[in-house]
Order: sequence, then structure tokens, then C-alpha cells
Amino acid sequence: MTADSRPLSRRNLVAALVADYLPIMLAILIVVLPLAYLILSSFKSPADVITQKLIVLPDPWHPANYSEAARIVPFPRLFLNSTIVTVVGAGIKVLLAVFTAYALVFVRFPGRKYVFWAVLATLMVPPQVSVVPNFVFVSGMGGQDTYWGIILPGLATGFGTFLLRQSFLTLPAEVIDAAQVDGAGHWRRLWHMVVPMAAPSIATVALVNIVFEWNDYLWPLVIVSDPQMMTLPVGLTLLQNSENSAASYGIVMAGTVMVLLPVLVVFAALQRHIVTGLTQGSVKG
Repeated sequence: MTADSRPLSRRNLVAALVADYLPIMLAILIVVLPLAYLILSSFKSPADVITQKLIVLPDPWHPANYSEAARIVPFPRLFLNSTIVTVVGAGIKVLLAVFTAYALVFVRFPGRKYVFWAVLATLMVPPQVSVVPNFVFVSGMGGQDTYWGIILPGLATGFGTFLLRQSFLTLPAEVIDAAQVDGAGHWRRLWHMVVPMAAPSIATVALVNIVFEWNDYLWPLVIVSDPQMMTLPVGLTLLQNSENSAASYGIVMAGTVMVLLPVLVVFAALQRHIVTGLTQGSVKG
């Protein structure tokens, strides 16, 4: 074995540092730096935020931005609205994705392949395209400034159906067949066999939908005009409109941090399922 072929030789260490660690560090900095700037700026005084000098740490710390943001915008009401929309919307989307994926994999019916292609086609359509038709439809049914009006248009999830279908295809068919031979129907096979074995993928779909529903901005902005029915992202717009001077940037950033904290906690709680869920079934078509 030559000196350069050893795993811990200087040449291999330099190659690993340049090819592996350096891109990872750059990616982390690109993601983390804006978030760090947001959090630090939420504690800065107006003079420190709008100055052209580079001020990294607040001096002095100005936590009054948080109390001022809470005074201007009714965060408890907005938090309740976002929680209802997220829990109900994401819960129904996950259930629909589980049922649809199960039918596409384990139920034999004519045209199953074309249904799956139609689900894939929905992934190619940007959601902004359907805003106007959805607004005409929902407002015509009296859904403006209502919870169901916010939730209804986003209930179908092509991504969740696709991911769960791919995951269900990797489940051991002999286990499902044995349950069928023992007399288990579709309902029992779904909840007692398929769902427990595909739990990481279902958790991933749930997390993606929770983050999407919590951060959704465009559709709630269009369908809601009553401040009492606004969600948190739309409420930030209300804060920005109330404090439209550059000196209020610290208050706006404090409000943004308050909006981000709940979804960061949920992400930290479920993050260990993400890689497992996304890779489960990714190699089977």
C-alpha cells in the first residue's frame, strides 16, 4: 500500500474536504445565513436595521419588537386560524393520499394506469394557474372568509399520492396476500398492514403538507378579507401595511420569527422520518 492510497493520507483528506465537506458547508451557509439574519434583526433597534454599516449582533438587544408586533396584530386569533386550517387541511390531504395510493396499488379496476398518469399530470400544473377558477367557484358557493373556503381547493395532493404509491409498491406482497387469504378485506389490510409498514412515508407526506398549509400565502390572501379569518402569513401582510416605514423592519421580522417557530418545532419532531420516507420506494416504478 502506497502512502497516497491510505484512507487518511493528506491527498485523500484534501479530496474529501474539497469534494464533500466544502459543498455541504456552502449549502448550509446559503440556507442558514438568511434565517440567522432574520432572527438577529428581530432583536435590533430601528437604527441598527436600516443602517448601511454591517452590524451582525444587536447592540443593544431590542426584544420590544416582539411585544410591539403582538400589540399591532392579533396573533392569538391568527394562530388559531392557521392551526385549524393546517390540522384539518393537512389531515384530510394525508387521508385522501393514503386512500388513493392504496387503490392505485392494491385495487384492480379498469384504467388504473391512466388515473395514475392524471395524478402525475397535476404535479406539472403550478398552483397559481388555478387561483382564478378556484376563486370564482368558492366565492360563488359563499366560501369567502370561511375555513372551508380556505381548505377546500388544496385538498387534492398529487405529490402525496405519488410518494405513497411508490412506497406501497415496495411493501412485501406475500404479507398482503396472506392477509387476503385469511379473509382480511381492503379496509383491514389498509389500516392493519399497509399503514403501519409505510408509516415513515406517511409521516413525510404529513410533514410536507403541514409545512405547505402553514406557510400558504397566496390562496388565503385571495379568499380572505376579514382580519379575524386571516392566517399567520396573511397577518404578516397586515403588520407590514400598518408599519410601512423602514424603521418597522425589526417589528416585521419579529412577527416573521413568531410565524416560523411552530413549523420549525414540527419539522424538528418529524425530521428523522424525512429521509426514510422520501427514499422508501424511490427505485420502484
